[in-house]
Amino acid sequence: MYAQGVASTSLSDVMAASGTGTSQLYHYFADKDALMAEVVVVQIERMLATQELLLGRVDSLRGLGRWRDAEVLEARVSSRFGCPLGSLAGELSCRSEQSRLALAAALTTWESYLCAALRRIQENGEIDADADPAMLATGLLAALEGGLLLAQTTLDPTRLERALDAALLRLPR
Repeated sequence: MYAQGVASTSLSDVMAASGTGTSQLYHYFADKDALMAEVVVVQIERMLATQELLLGRVDSLRGLGRWRDAEVLEARVSSRFGCPLGSLAGELSCRSEQSRLALAAALTTWESYLCAALRRIQENGEIDADADPAMLATGLLAALEGGLLLAQTTLDPTRLERALDAALLRLPR
């Protein structure tokens, strides 16, 4: 589903890729929608665990730069597919309210990790005291998601680098 999208993935594709039979698949999932909902949950858990690990100790602009570097490195490995959450959101937001709500909550959580990191950086005096960490977090997440979309579409991860660098350079100091 990640490589070719939800709409283009059949249950037969899933069975072939997983080496399972029809009875095994239907034992766990009533239909494609149930499988899709589980894919969303797994992708969210994976992404949030990674982001919590990457951002949990960021308390300096240098640390935020390391987060940026990790995102760019990941894009260089998988720019063909973009962001798993962004890809799912683009495909499922209009198809499944349950998935849309789960993905929206995940993006809000991810944004909160960025906000907490920016607040720590601010407390350490590297970002202006009157700056709004929540607004800056929204901007950074938008730069990341937009940069990932550009990297995916153009197969050029430097687009992500530029988007993140532009956002980081605009942090008020």
